[in-house]
Amino acid sequence: MKISHKYKICVIGAGHVGLVTAACFSEMGYKVICVDNDAAKISSLKKKILPFYEPELEKIVIKNTKNGNLIFSSLLEQSIRKSDIIFIVVGTPPLSDGSADLTSIENVARAIADNLNSYKLIVEKSTVPVQTGSKVKETIHRYKKSDVEFDIASNPEFLREGKAIYDFFHPDRVVFGVEHARAEQILRRLYSTIKAPVIVTDINTAELIKHASNSFLATKISFINAVARICDLAGANVNKVAEGMGLDKRIGNDFLSAGLGYGGFCFPKDLEAFAYISKKLGYDFNLLQEVKRINEEQRRYFVEKIKEHLWVVKNKKIAILGLSFKPNTDDMRFAPSIDIVNFLLKEGAVIKLYDPQAVREAKKIFKNPKLKFVKNAYEALDKCDCACFLTEWEEFKKLDFLKLKKIMHYPLIADGRNMFDKNLLEAAGFKYIGIGM
Repeated sequence: MKISHKYKICVIGAGHVGLVTAACFSEMGYKVICVDNDAAKISSLKKKILPFYEPELEKIVIKNTKNGNLIFSSLLEQSIRKSDIIFIVVGTPPLSDGSADLTSIENVARAIADNLNSYKLIVEKSTVPVQTGSKVKETIHRYKKSDVEFDIASNPEFLREGKAIYDFFHPDRVVFGVEHARAEQILRRLYSTIKAPVIVTDINTAELIKHASNSFLATKISFINAVARICDLAGANVNKVAEGMGLDKRIGNDFLSAGLGYGGFCFPKDLEAFAYISKKLGYDFNLLQEVKRINEEQRRYFVEKIKEHLWVVKNKKIAILGLSFKPNTDDMRFAPSIDIVNFLLKEGAVIKLYDPQAVREAKKIFKNPKLKFVKNAYEALDKCDCACFLTEWEEFKKLDFLKLKKIMHYPLIADGRNMFDKNLLEAAGFKYIGIGM
């Protein structure tokens, strides 16, 4: 992948988005400094120990640290001064009222102002409320110590965890929110080897595109889950309903998989933030509150379906298979498994847990000594009364169900992702619980 301009890039933040962004730009041939104020994280990254699991990421990090394209540092001021383009990719966690905590964004803006030694393009990549760009610009103008020029831009990310590397290099679209032609030109050059439609707009619009996109996808998921509830009541099949809907080109089949609802950090946080932003601007976006309610209710509904089959949950042995909010990641943030495990614990269940990647993260969340983490799915399912599949990991689809039938105490499959064929399992002698099936 040959680049035409040798920009020096600083990526501030080594979280899920920041580290992927830094690694992928280095893979394109740019010189990249990835800086974070977490000294322990930077120390681990220098030793090629990644803070989270993302397919293909480790390979790219190792390759580009070896060839010198990717450097990790905790020296923010020095990293800013050495760079031409600065990507702000720090956390914007939700506050109790649904708004985003922009403390880290402001701190970075102040640091940039203090170290603005030459023209720099400063790019928001963190998901931020609309009008944050103007606040960043205002902060830098207020505190900068010289007349050095700079531009602010917004370049929202649309990376799916578990497929982030692919999404970076093969995006559906690239969005540039800019104020001046100079910033647009630099961003076009920066992304010149990425083949995708480019949308150029003002910064406010670019910021809104990200929140609107995630909120719409969350709405689509909650809609099909509400339809699944109706299917359960009517004796219909939500998979076929979704198939029939998805073939309509106006609707599309993505995000029409009924199940436990959405999790992860982005959808819950962005939905709350978009509702808060809308209200602050003078519009009550009540639809988003209903989307949230449906999503949260889905976990309780799944547990109630299990209780209907087991009658008394207390002292029943339940296997939880899949803890991360989606496959191919170890991310446990807002994962449906957290609520479901806690619901079942309150009912007195005896629980064994397994996930191919997320056990380390899960142990930070689940402190109850009654929970037992095991090394594989078969150990989890041995002598259990119910197998709860909460994440659609590929290895679960390859399990030997004839073997499972023999080792389970009661052959109940609770499929929170509708990943198995109900008819095949029932023909094999299993009791099957799906969502809308």
